[in-house]
Amino acid sequence: MAGGGVGDKVDYVFKVVLIGDSAVGKSQILARFARNEFSLDSKATIGVEFQTRTLVIQHKSIKAQIWDTAGQERYRAVTSAYYRGALGAMLVYDITKRQTFDHIPRWLEELRGHADKNLVIMLIGNKSDLEDQRVVPTEDAKEFAQKEGLFFLETSALQATNVDTAFTTVLTEIFDVMTKKTLASDNQADNNAPAPGKKIIIPGPAQEIPKSKTCCSAY
Repeated sequence: MAGGGVGDKVDYVFKVVLIGDSAVGKSQILARFARNEFSLDSKATIGVEFQTRTLVIQHKSIKAQIWDTAGQERYRAVTSAYYRGALGAMLVYDITKRQTFDHIPRWLEELRGHADKNLVIMLIGNKSDLEDQRVVPTEDAKEFAQKEGLFFLETSALQATNVDTAFTTVLTEIFDVMTKKTLASDNQADNNAPAPGKKIIIPGPAQEIPKSKTCCSAY
C-alpha cells in the first residue's frame, strides 16, 4: 500500500461513510487517515464533510472518498441521503461510553436501510488509548460483529493505532467484491456469446403472408 500523488491515474473511487454517535471520534479517525493529523481541539461536525486519500491496492490506484456524517439526531435525516452510493462504512463507538455502543444496532439498521446490500461494514471501537476508562468489553463488540457479519477493530485516533489498518481492510474488501462482480459479469457475457463458427440468424422485418397461402382454412 502506498499513497498516490496528484495527477496519478485513479482506477477506482470508493465511497466510505463514517457513522455513529456524536463525539465518538469519527472526525479524528478521518483526519488521522486522510492527513495523519489529530487535534485535541476538535469541533463537532455540522452536516457532512468528506476527505480523500489515494492508496494502491493489488496494483490498482484506489481513491477513497470518506464521508464524515454528523452524529447529532437533528442531522440524521440530512445525512441519510449520503449513505446512497457508499460501498463501505465505518460504524464507530467510544469504548469509554456504553450508550454509544448500545446505539450501534440502530445505526446499523439505518445504514442497511439506505445503503447497498453488498456494503462492507467495519465496527470500530475508538479511543483504545483510554483503556483505564473502558466500559465496553472487547468481547461484547466481537460477539456483536460476528453475529452481524461485520469486520471489527479497536482504534486510537490519538495514537494512530489501527486507523490505517481499518480503512485498508475495508477498501481491500470492497476491491475484492468489485473484482468478483466484474468476473461474474464477464463469465455471464462469455456464456451468452455464440460458440465459435456458429451462424447467427437475425430476423428481418415481419412479412405478411399472402392470403392464398394461409393455412387451415375451413372447407
